Parts: sequence; structure tokens; C-alpha cells
Amino acid sequence: MTDHDEAAAVRPLTLAWVGRHLEVGEQIVRTEVLHGGITAEMRKLTIGTRGGSTRDLVLRSFVDPFYVGHAEDWLNREAEALSLLMGTGVPAPVLLAVDPTAAHCEYPSLLMTQVAGRTVLDDEGLETRIPLLARQLVAIHALRPAERPRKYVALTTADTVVTPKGADAAAWAAAIAVIRRPAPPYEGRFLHRDFQPGNVLFDVSPLGPAGARITGVVDWAGTCWGPADLDVAHCSTNLALLHGPAWGLRFAQAYEEAGGELAAAASERLYWQVRDALACSEEVQVVARPWREAGRAELTTRAVEKRLDVYVTALMEALG
Repeated sequence: MTDHDEAAAVRPLTLAWVGRHLEVGEQIVRTEVLHGGITAEMRKLTIGTRGGSTRDLVLRSFVDPFYVGHAEDWLNREAEALSLLMGTGVPAPVLLAVDPTAAHCEYPSLLMTQVAGRTVLDDEGLETRIPLLARQLVAIHALRPAERPRKYVALTTADTVVTPKGADAAAWAAAIAVIRRPAPPYEGRFLHRDFQPGNVLFDVSPLGPAGARITGVVDWAGTCWGPADLDVAHCSTNLALLHGPAWGLRFAQAYEEAGGELAAAASERLYWQVRDALACSEEVQVVARPWREAGRAELTTRAVEKRLDVYVTALMEALG
């Protein structure tokens, strides 16, 4: 086995565990660190087959002590989601093995197939990708599993919001007041819970963005049951911070144009949109880092904070 770099090496116990889930005659011939993840280490494993060809797998391992504490829950949820998604038409990895308690590996891990395509975080071609994202999310929300996943959890509270330096104080105070209210009633849907450009893979034609298509949706560890508005709000916030507040406001419209249904009342829509935007205030630095690693060097923590301020203000003006 050869490594793309030293950091890509798979730990001994994990290596043996992976080997037990390969086909007869297969072996790992190359490993490579995948960047962009926040909670776990991600590696691409190139597998040599008996016939001389190769195939690629992805290994997710939780090594950070903070995230290891959540790993059993997250990995079990992802394994259940990947099993559910097989045969649904939603493009997702195929689950091969999971070790949520590190009974066999050095750290809690999950092994799955690699989906073709790549993340696209550039501004170019965004107008073409927005409808694709919206249609994909509508398809996810249309799933009706025989057994519902657990109800969504919203960890952000009015008291944990971090108002950015120099932000519009009145707009943020009004937004915080919105999430002090009880959550509005909703019709439950199957949620991805982290549907955003960083978790969607595209095949983009070299001739231009017009022929782009979605090839995969990854990172299903947060799947749950809740309002479609919550998934839409999360993608909207990410689009606003990646590409500008106007794109965040545009996504909800695209979702409805694709056949999705959102809360009827503007006040109810505002609740979910604001809740997700304010949740991002607590982790702007964490959110922005993988974007910079992916080539968006201009998205410093401060730049993203400013976009978040403009977006929250725009939400209050549009829906408040």
C-alpha cells in the first residue's frame, strides 16, 4: 500500500477492519486525506481488485475527543440513513460497514462507497445550481421511511446567540426575540439536516455550468424528522454566507418552484430562517475554515460575519 502523504495512513486496527470488508483478492493500494470535513477525519481508499481495476471507498473516523462523544449516535444515524436511501433514487453512498463504538478500530468509523463528482463552491454557475439544489431537497423531503428517524433538535437558544461585532443591533435584537417564541406547528418531513453546497456533489461539464448535474448527497449523520423549512433555512444560510445574502433569500423561492411546500405564514417562515441563521453565529469560524481550504480564501471569519449580519437584517426586512 502507498500513501498520498503520511497523514493519509490508515491506523493498524482500522486497516485490518477495512480489510475484512473487502472482496476476496482486493487490497488498499492508495490512501488520501479528503479535506472539507469539520467533525471527522475523511480518507479516500483506492482499492485494487483481482481483475486489475480499482474502485474508491471513503472512510470516516471520529478522532477529536469532543466529537468522539457524539460518534456512536451520529454513525448509527448515518448508517440507518444510508440503508434507507438505497433504491430511493436519492444519490448517496452505499454503506459497507460501521463501527460506532470503536469495538474494532482505533476510533469510531464508517466505511462507504465514494460517490462520483465534486463539491462546487464557486460563484460561477450558481444560478444554474440553485434549482438543482432545490429539486434535490424536495426529493429528499418526499421520502416516507417506514420508521421515522428521531425528531429534530435545535440547540441554539436566544441566550447563546453571538451577535457579530458592528452588527445591526436592532435587527439582531428583533431576530433573537423571534426565536424566544415557541416553534410554530409543522408537518413533519424526512430531513437531511445539513443539506448545503459542501455536502452536495456535482458533475460539471468542461464546456460550462449549464450542463451541471447532482451526482451525490453526503454526510447523513444528522438525519431527523421535522419541518421542511428547517432544511431550507439551513441551505439558505449557507448560500448567503458563501455567495451573498441575496442567494440565501432566493433559495426558499427556488424550493417552492421545485414543488416543495413551506410554512404558509410569513411569521412561521421567519422563525425557521432566523433560527438557522442565528445558530450559525455561534460557529462562524468553524463554518468558514473548510470553505477557505476549498479555495475561497476571501471568506475570512470576519467576512462571513459581515455577510451573516446583512443576511439576518435582510430576513427581518423581508419577512419580519
